Amino acid sequence: MTSLDLITIGRSSVDLYGVQVGGRLEDMASFNKYIGGSPTNIAAGTARLGLRSALLTRVGDEHMGRFIREQLVREGVDVRGVKTDPERLTALVILGIRDQDQFPLIFYRENCADMALCEDDVDPAFIADARCVCATGTHLSHPNTEKAVLKALGLARENGAKTALDIDYRPNLWGLAGHGAGESRYIESRAVTAKLQSTLPLFDLIVGTEEEFHIAGGSTDTLEALRAVRRITPATLVCKRGPMGAVVFEGEIPDSLDAGQKGQGFPIEVFNVLGAGDGFMSGLLKGWLTGEDWPTSLKYANACGAFAVSRHGCTPAYPSWEELQYFFERGIRNKALRKDAALEQVHWSTNRKTDWPVMRVFAFDHRMQLEAMAEEAGAAPERIGAFKELCLKAAQQVAAGGSGYGILCDGRLGRDTLYRAAGSGLWIGRPVEWPGSRPLTLEAEIGPDFGGLCEWPVEHVVKVLCFYHPDDPPELRANQEETVARLFAAARRNRLEMLLEVIPSKVGPTDDDTVAKIIDRFYEIGVYPDWWKLEPMKTEASWANACEAVRRNDPYARGIVVLGLDAPAAELEESFALAAGFDLVKGFAVGRTIFGDAARGWLAGTITDAEAVAEMAGRYSSLCAVWDKARAKGGKA
Repeated sequence: MTSLDLITIGRSSVDLYGVQVGGRLEDMASFNKYIGGSPTNIAAGTARLGLRSALLTRVGDEHMGRFIREQLVREGVDVRGVKTDPERLTALVILGIRDQDQFPLIFYRENCADMALCEDDVDPAFIADARCVCATGTHLSHPNTEKAVLKALGLARENGAKTALDIDYRPNLWGLAGHGAGESRYIESRAVTAKLQSTLPLFDLIVGTEEEFHIAGGSTDTLEALRAVRRITPATLVCKRGPMGAVVFEGEIPDSLDAGQKGQGFPIEVFNVLGAGDGFMSGLLKGWLTGEDWPTSLKYANACGAFAVSRHGCTPAYPSWEELQYFFERGIRNKALRKDAALEQVHWSTNRKTDWPVMRVFAFDHRMQLEAMAEEAGAAPERIGAFKELCLKAAQQVAAGGSGYGILCDGRLGRDTLYRAAGSGLWIGRPVEWPGSRPLTLEAEIGPDFGGLCEWPVEHVVKVLCFYHPDDPPELRANQEETVARLFAAARRNRLEMLLEVIPSKVGPTDDDTVAKIIDRFYEIGVYPDWWKLEPMKTEASWANACEAVRRNDPYARGIVVLGLDAPAAELEESFALAAGFDLVKGFAVGRTIFGDAARGWLAGTITDAEAVAEMAGRYSSLCAVWDKARAKGGKA
């Protein structure tokens, strides 16, 4: 038995995608950063579809190399074969979307890390751990990388593993075009044809566009090119034909491309063809390696390609397995798939990275309360920022590098604390509401167009507190709903998760249905928070109704956390015991119960830094233990 379904070999880069659409690459003003390179895209794409995938490549010993490695781990890709090159930089690609036909790109690959892959990087034990090895054409263009690919293929065949080739022909990566010709897909070259043909017998599956089979077969007549390839290898050939779909040939090449095996196609609006072939290959490999017939495998491939051409970026566009099934069941509702809100919600929620099955959050995002404490103690307002750094130390002390711990901290009084928390492994929530506002208004840093979110690290979660009640006056309710809906849209545009906190009990009477009604209403207006933060409700029915409302509207919601409202520890323990009976409630986000006494003493100068940290760590640790004990008794819903 092998632990891997697939190892891909070859290019690994960072794609910098122009955010602006419809202009020249020269005029792009900002870029989104994604992992890239055909084998890297395929490894991530197949992992999203449920295959156990790995990548064999090199990255630089710098920030971009670490980004690729960390992102692959988030995608579920095995990175044992990702080697760190101490001398070379990670490759970069700058890309843009000019229109539906032009996609300018520049490869920054001079002596890059992945082109230094060599035979010594190919571990026989690693190759033996996979059912299939997939190579791409670029790494046949240089003697050293070619040797590495051939070694891996040879080992795979000795082990009885399957082998696949994505021809992936980029003329300028073979030295046939200048740096400005990255968009070029075909230049005739006898040398490239000869090199490809020398390796074709090593593969069980060969995939390419018509132009790629032209270079592999040495003819611009597609049928003749396919026949030339067939004379060299008995491999199954898959010819991609753009909007006409793809065809599979297992035996002799017929007199018409239409005579090949086909799969269901998906007519959609083309937005961005870059990365579409890697999405197609991901779906094809999913079908092939799970024993599906070719029509079914092509259906997977065509659908994955359709997703890719409909969205921005390569790997970020590829579907999860759940999303693919949803698409098959539901069909095309909008040919511009990226504008199908329901489909995009499934895409977002089933491709989120990092799982949080438990949430023990130390909330010290309080601004109004800490400002009042500082004034009462006669302390300068600037001291609040220093105190929040102590809160972070207490949180990190309790977390001790473990999972399931987090903080809530603001960017106005706690900016330096947020800087220090970055990359620590803690879940980080960051509030946007102006404290105590009703109707809801936001912190000045967010800006009137909510553009301030573009400055946030993507690991930050947008947290918004809304004092909202179903019986609010219509004008007030509409005002608050509009603000939350706009904030939700801005968060998604900036690839930020969102936590929506609602507290109805402060503004009106509540019963067992109040919170559930609020949850239903926000989903009704198109707000799908990743997290809900709810006050500690008093009855089992109220929790059951709230959880049912979330599940009914969004089966992929991350979950609910319970807030504290400055309750005594004994009261919190009682509320935890009730809330923990519901699986959708993942934990707590508690603040003043943990930091209140320490803040008053520290701001007044009666306790030291170390004493404040120790007191808060003790209380936070105790609450974590209370939650864990309550959860251990098992959930109900």
